[in-house]
Amino acid sequence: MLVPSVMCWPNVRKDVEPYQPMLIYPTRGIATLWEAGGPPAPDALAALVGRTRAATLMALAEPVSTTALAHRLQVTPGAISQHLSVLFDSGLVTRARVGRSVLYCRTRAGDTLAVPNQAGNP
Repeated sequence: MLVPSVMCWPNVRKDVEPYQPMLIYPTRGIATLWEAGGPPAPDALAALVGRTRAATLMALAEPVSTTALAHRLQVTPGAISQHLSVLFDSGLVTRARVGRSVLYCRTRAGDTLAVPNQAGNP
């Protein structure tokens, strides 16, 4: 079995026991793996996904329902529901049913887009 790995660069390894025989080789493009690059600025996020969708993503730092989010952003619940569906389908938010409500929260990918970089990189 051929197994790409970022941990074996620049060598190739072989493993035969106790697992299935494997040839482990360095993946392509690992030179930039650990480069620090900050998330986009909020204006760039708004330009990418739209102002309302960006505001929705920014407001999801903690779990919140569709109704509460619509009230907070002064948008209709139907519009927020559509934006949340797109963000959910994109893997940027998760949802969980709690009683009669569905709560939405950002995923790690959503955090990467919404949270300003701690290191101060642009």
